[in-house]
Amino acid sequence: MSPPTTTYDLDTPLGPGRAQVCRPPRARGVLAIGHGAGPNSTTVDLIATRDAAVAQGWAVALIEQPWLVAGRRVAPRPVVLDQAWVPMVRSLLARRGPLARVPGPLVVAGRSAGARVACRTAAELDAYAAVCLSFPLHPPGRPERSRADELALPLAAGRSVGVIQGERDPFGTPDELITLAPAPDPVIAVPGTHTIPARAAAAVAEAVRVVLAAVGSE
Repeated sequence: MSPPTTTYDLDTPLGPGRAQVCRPPRARGVLAIGHGAGPNSTTVDLIATRDAAVAQGWAVALIEQPWLVAGRRVAPRPVVLDQAWVPMVRSLLARRGPLARVPGPLVVAGRSAGARVACRTAAELDAYAAVCLSFPLHPPGRPERSRADELALPLAAGRSVGVIQGERDPFGTPDELITLAPAPDPVIAVPGTHTIPARAAAAVAEAVRVVLAAVGSE
């Protein structure tokens, strides 16, 4: 039986955010997950990631940015996302927060724009690793506008990075990610494009198990 999920309101300089927290007994670490730029925090890959991590004994927070909580449909600039994300994660881990005193590492994760946030803030939050779902390496058809520098930020700070990517993602395929220097490890391909279909939920869950096992063993 899965542990219950509790919703918490979180204060940020940009307005209230929100987190759905699931903390199993004797949790082995914390996984903080952010959503993408679309107005939806319940995509197939986000839910599959949450459920797979909880099944592995991780305490998980699925975090909603203030713009989404406010009912807006367009995400703000990247720097604004970071300014909201960092205090939300810190408040969850604070002495009186719902994830206080969880032993083990903090791993930050996100889907698409949320993956970029996780990479940019991993070192600031002293996260052990970043897990990226559908990392938008470049705009479709514009490989020269690469965001590989963001993906490399945790690696440069001595953190691990794992990526779970749709095999036909127009924002960057798994093969493109593997050829980067430095390259994230592991990079796991799952069925889908930048949007992961429901039929791929099991593949995402298995990839999450592999990625968390990899980052947890280093």
